[in-house]
Amino acid sequence: MLVAVDDHPDLLRDVERELRNRYAADYRICCLSSADDALATLDRLAAAGDEVALVLAGEELDGRPGTALLAQVPRTFPQAERVLLVAWGRVGDPASGDAIFEAISRGRMDHYVVRPGGPPDEYFHQAVTSFLLRWAESGHRTPHAVHVVGESWSGRAYELRAVLERCALPHRFLLADSAEGRALLGGARLRFPLMVMPNGHVLEDPSDIDIARASGTAVAPDRDEYDLVVVGGGPAGLSASVYGASEGLRTLMIDSGGIGGQATTSSSIRNYLGFPRGVSGGELARRAYEQAWVFGTRFALMQQVTSLAREPDGVVVSLATGGVVVAGAVVLATGASYRRLDVPSLEALRGSGVVYGAAASEAPLVADEDVYVVGGANSAGQAVLHLARYARRATLVVRGTSLEAGMSHYLVQQIRATPNVAVRTGTEVVGGGGDCRLDHLVLRSRTTGEEETVAAAALFLMIGAQPHTEWLPPTVERDPDGFVLTGADLSARGLDALGRPPLALETSLAGVLAVGDVRHGSVKRVASAVGEGSIAIRLVHRLLAA
Repeated sequence: MLVAVDDHPDLLRDVERELRNRYAADYRICCLSSADDALATLDRLAAAGDEVALVLAGEELDGRPGTALLAQVPRTFPQAERVLLVAWGRVGDPASGDAIFEAISRGRMDHYVVRPGGPPDEYFHQAVTSFLLRWAESGHRTPHAVHVVGESWSGRAYELRAVLERCALPHRFLLADSAEGRALLGGARLRFPLMVMPNGHVLEDPSDIDIARASGTAVAPDRDEYDLVVVGGGPAGLSASVYGASEGLRTLMIDSGGIGGQATTSSSIRNYLGFPRGVSGGELARRAYEQAWVFGTRFALMQQVTSLAREPDGVVVSLATGGVVVAGAVVLATGASYRRLDVPSLEALRGSGVVYGAAASEAPLVADEDVYVVGGANSAGQAVLHLARYARRATLVVRGTSLEAGMSHYLVQQIRATPNVAVRTGTEVVGGGGDCRLDHLVLRSRTTGEEETVAAAALFLMIGAQPHTEWLPPTVERDPDGFVLTGADLSARGLDALGRPPLALETSLAGVLAVGDVRHGSVKRVASAVGEGSIAIRLVHRLLAA
C-alpha cells in the first residue's frame, strides 16, 4: 500500500492523481488529510497484517512538521520508506536543506521528493519508483531475485548466499522444508542446495563457475590479448573498466567473486556525488557493471588470478582455471576484506548467525531479534542503521573510545537518534556460541576487563582491512601490512626493479597499476576509489603509447 498525507486539499489531489494513474494496478492507494487519521490508519493496517511500502507526508500537517508523522511510521511499519513532500521553490533554500538533513540524520524520515507538477510528472515518478525498488529489495517483492533453497542455513547454502552478495545480485533464502520452499520445489527431488534463477532455470549444488556461466560472466581465456586487464570488481575496478572500455581499450575484468567489492555491504551511501537520496552499494555496483558491459568490457567472474609476470609481449595474467591472458597494462583493484575475529566458537557458526560484512539479504531474517555489528567505520554505521529497521535492537560494538574517530558526522548523528540502536564503545567481542545457530555473545570492556554475556541472534563483523595481495609476485612491492606501494611511495629497491621513474599509480612491476583500497595510502571511500580508477586509464594510455 502507498499512503499519502496532506492537509491541503489541492496539493493532496495532485499527489493522489499521480499515484493512482501510475501505481494503482500494483498497489492500493490511501490518501488522508490529517496526521491523526494517518496514524490510526497505519495501526489498523498493521493489525490486519497488511504491508505499507511508502508513506508520503506534506511539509506541514495540522500545524506541525510532516516529519513528526514520518518519525512515528516505524512503530507499525519499520521497513516502509518515509518521504517528505517538498515544494519546488524550497529546493536550494538553505533553511529547507538544513531541516531535511537534520531530519534524515535524526532518523525522522528517509527521503524527500519534490511535489508533482502537471501530469504526468516523470521526475516525481522516477523518485517514487526508486523508493519502491528500495522497499522491494529489503525482502518484500525483490525483482529478478535468485532463490537459494537449502536444508540448513550454514554450509554451502551460506556460501552461495555470500557469492550472490558479492555479485550484488538480489536474492532470497528459503529452507527446503518451509512452506515457501516446498511450493517453489513443487515436490521435485533435487540435490541441495539449489539456486533457482529468475528465468526458472535450476542449478543443483552449483559451483562458483556454474553460477558465472548461468549469469553469462564466465570466460575461458587461452592466451587471449587485451589492452587492459582489471583485476578486481569493486568501485575502483568497475570505474577503470568503464573508462577503459569507453575510450576504446579492449578490456577484461577478472574477479574471484562478483562485482561491487566491500561497497555491496553498504545499504545506503548518502554522500556519493549525484545521489541526493542515497544509493545502496549493490545498486551502484549493478549500474556500473551495466555501463562497463555496454561499453564493451568482458568479464571473468568467479575466477581467481594466481600470478602476474612481465614478458616481452606484455603482462601475463594466469588464472586458477588454467586460462592465460596477455595484457598491455594491468590495473590491480583487488580491494580488501574484513579481518577475522579469531574466536573459534564464533567461526564455527559462520553462516548460522555469524556474518562477515553487512549481508543486506540477511536483515529480514533477524526481524524482532537482538543483533550486533562490530566495526567503527562508515560501512558498520550504515549496517547497524539498516538492521535496526528489522531487528528489535541493533548494537554497534566499537573497540575505540568514540564513533567520531572513524565515521562520518551524518551517520553518527543518525545512529544516536535511532531509538533501537545502542552503541558500546571501548568494547570487543571475545566469545559466544549457540546450538547450531548463534544465540549469545561474550563482550569485554577494554577499560576494565569486565565480561558480559548477552543474547544475540546475529553478529555482523566489519572490522579492519586485509588487502588481497598474498598472490602477487615478490616483484610487486608492498608495505608491512600487505598494501601495494605505488608512485612516490616506492622504495629504492622498488625503483630499481621498475628501472625508470614510476607513473603516479604504477607499482614496481612495469605496466601494472594499483587503485582503490588495495593501494598503500588510499582514502577508504567509494568516491576516491572511483576517481583512482578513472585516473588509472589516463596512465594506461601513456603505458600503451610507450
